[in-house]
Amino acid sequence: MSETLSPNIVKARSGLAKRLTGSDAIIIYILVAVIIVSMISVKFFASTLTVGFLSIQVIPILLIAMPMALVIISGEIDLSVASIAGLTSAVMGVLWRDSGWDIGIVILVSVLVGVVCGVFNGFLITTLGLPSLAVTIGTLALYRGLALVVIGDQKVANFPKELNTFVLSKIGATGIPVVMIFVVIIIAFFAVLLHFTPFGRGLYALGFSKEAATFVGIRVGQAKFWLFVGTGVVSSIVGVFLTLRLASAGPDNGTGMELSVIAAVLLGGVSIFGGKGSIPGVVGGVLLIGVLTYSLRLAKVPETALIIVTGSLLVLSVVAPSIVSWARERLRLARVHRVVQQTSSSGSPHA
Repeated sequence: MSETLSPNIVKARSGLAKRLTGSDAIIIYILVAVIIVSMISVKFFASTLTVGFLSIQVIPILLIAMPMALVIISGEIDLSVASIAGLTSAVMGVLWRDSGWDIGIVILVSVLVGVVCGVFNGFLITTLGLPSLAVTIGTLALYRGLALVVIGDQKVANFPKELNTFVLSKIGATGIPVVMIFVVIIIAFFAVLLHFTPFGRGLYALGFSKEAATFVGIRVGQAKFWLFVGTGVVSSIVGVFLTLRLASAGPDNGTGMELSVIAAVLLGGVSIFGGKGSIPGVVGGVLLIGVLTYSLRLAKVPETALIIVTGSLLVLSVVAPSIVSWARERLRLARVHRVVQQTSSSGSPHA
């Protein structure tokens, strides 16, 4: 006698199958495939040195991608993140050079720059009701211009060597930077916030429909305001990290990084229209772009070609979901049409 599976087991199996074939899983499969191909075909890729350089390069993108994912899921966007990092670096350099403060106080005040920038973005978007795309395009230029005003075209490079050494230090012989521990903590924070709290679940509703989110009790303006404050804070942390990593503060730190962040977030399965996405998928998207660009760089591919690759991945991440949805809808309509034809050919039982 065949054993009948309980509804719970059937549900668990279907849930597992969905996870194994979902967009997050597909990104991980592609990432693993790219790593394997790179290890086989690219000289020096399979080494702890590669792990170290690759990790250091993806840390800024990985950090900013966390709050950016939440912003895009809510139906908004923030293009000013790289400029906030540059402004933070400029302020940090000037404070260290001229104020005589302890480096800890300099770092704390520099992070407050991100808070102010995030509050300004959030005010314009949530209080004045301006579109986030237009606002953050404007503040992208504004914050980068302010960085030039603050520090000019100079560089400040006399930061404590022990901090630079710490930022570049590795965990044993693994090649993984020590600061990756703090990055993992931040990733875990945003994962819990998005997937296991009412605030995070509300962001999905907000991305689908602002009116529906308001109807179920979500404070739309307040939620979006704090999201932009979050991108400001994390961007300023990245500005501090870049300054210490490069041992140099300048207005051009982080230039162009917003393109890589958005490409990674969208490639990781976050819908540009809002309402869809996950932190594991975003982490996979960041690592995929990081591994791909680093392996191409090791293969002596020109930097201009790497920019084309990043741009192509950005376009693909936007277009691919629409193509998949179109294909699924066509298959569904084809099945419906086939069922209707079979019903028509067999005749109505009540005729």
